[in-house]
Amino acid sequence: MANRKKKRLLAIGSFLLGFGFLGAMDGIIFHQLLQWHSVIMDTDRAGQIISDGIFHFATTVTLVVGGILLWLAGNPADLSRGVRLVIGGFLIGGGIFNLVEGIINHHILQIHRVRPAADHPLVYDLAFLASGAILLIVGIIIRRKGKEENTTVSA
Repeated sequence: MANRKKKRLLAIGSFLLGFGFLGAMDGIIFHQLLQWHSVIMDTDRAGQIISDGIFHFATTVTLVVGGILLWLAGNPADLSRGVRLVIGGFLIGGGIFNLVEGIINHHILQIHRVRPAADHPLVYDLAFLASGAILLIVGIIIRRKGKEENTTVSA
């Protein structure tokens, strides 16, 4: 397999795996364990269960597709910065999940908050967005550091 194709599969697969993983963690932690919210709060219990079920199905499909792409790519260590590409992509995908879900669902559509029953729900929403921004920034740094090392070694 050509290095370019392998890098592409690693980048997309790790992004999807990170995106799906953070989605799954959101569903498991906030929806099920803490029971702070459902995907769609302004509905009856059956509607909440259905909306959460669709959400969990989507995150599961994302995880499976990401895993398949990584499997097709093969061992990331075969590339000079393949492991950094996977770790960075995973963190970027997770960060993007939190940012997209937080901005769209919490702020634009306002279909739920992270913890709507809290005294200050905006604090939880902003912490959720901050966690996404941190994951995104760390992922970008890891990927760029790998590029710098690759350039330094090549020079």
